[in-house]
Amino acid sequence: QVQLVESGGGSVQAGGSLRLSCAASGIRYSSICMGWFRQVPGLEREGVAWIYGGNSYTYYIDSVKGRFTISQDNAKNTAYLQMNTLKPEDTAMYYCAARYAPGCARWSDYNYWGQGTQVTVSS
Repeated sequence: QVQLVESGGGSVQAGGSLRLSCAASGIRYSSICMGWFRQVPGLEREGVAWIYGGNSYTYYIDSVKGRFTISQDNAKNTAYLQMNTLKPEDTAMYYCAARYAPGCARWSDYNYWGQGTQVTVSS
């Protein structure tokens, strides 16, 4: 059974940093795409970044490029999202999600999800 467990959310002031973690179990990490998504109430869920476990290739949406870094520790089956220079518009519930490769870029095809962790950035 695949399980994803996020941690690391919280409240920070604008300009601050947070690191989110996503521990995966029941899944072969080197064969998966791991993505981070976020959702604000009333809006559609947005894909933020993904990493391919096989070669650590990464992708970011434009609004987080240069500020967020996605990474993985294959030995721990854990993915991370380091978020720096946070802005109030980054406030959302953040979810990690996974799918087996190929197709990391197809946001709609991620089919394993964590429970979410709240990130709140105050101005």
